[in-house]
Amino acid sequence: MRFQLIVFDWDGTLMDSEARIVSCIQAAFSDLGELPPPKEVARDVIGLGLNEAMTVLWPDGEAQQRAALVERYRHHFLGTDETDSNLFPGARWVLETLRSRGLLLAIATGKSRRGLERVLASTGLKAYFQATCCADEAPSKPHPAMLQHIMTSLAVPPENTLMIGDTEYDMQMAQNAGVAALAVSYGVHSPERLLAYQPLACLPELRAIPDWIETIEKPAS
Repeated sequence: MRFQLIVFDWDGTLMDSEARIVSCIQAAFSDLGELPPPKEVARDVIGLGLNEAMTVLWPDGEAQQRAALVERYRHHFLGTDETDSNLFPGARWVLETLRSRGLLLAIATGKSRRGLERVLASTGLKAYFQATCCADEAPSKPHPAMLQHIMTSLAVPPENTLMIGDTEYDMQMAQNAGVAALAVSYGVHSPERLLAYQPLACLPELRAIPDWIETIEKPAS
């Protein structure tokens, strides 16, 4: 078997959280009396660690201002914002199917540890994953550290690891770690942006993942 470990991004890959993230980014800017970034600009940083995302969105802001922006974002995301944020259809089935095949599952996400633990608890998905790594525990994507940490902790080499994500940050992280990548086009970044990093494939829906992995694992006849 080529792949032993499947590493998922979270936001935009397993969970449809784009609208909530954008809402909280815009609210954070408004709290500080700054003009909120347009939706298309705010959504483009989904996948980065929070500090890195705010640096991209407010490059002229001082470090103290960006720290306040991060604090306000967390205030809204973990507390006041009520924008719907649901798993993509088929998420639980996909994880159950892959687990039933004996594959190790993990998460590499731009979320904080607090944010990830909260959403894993609310969705009931925590037991599916043998390892997780967050942006407050390692350098942000596209740095390879999150993947390297997961592979080391599970003793799986890069050649037996597959990264699945919806952003170019996921694809680039996989390249930097020497790991194969599978793109999904229903999330944040366009297929054109994803394909620029030469993933093995770009799938239009989450439910297609198990069949694709099964097909690629079959020996050539």
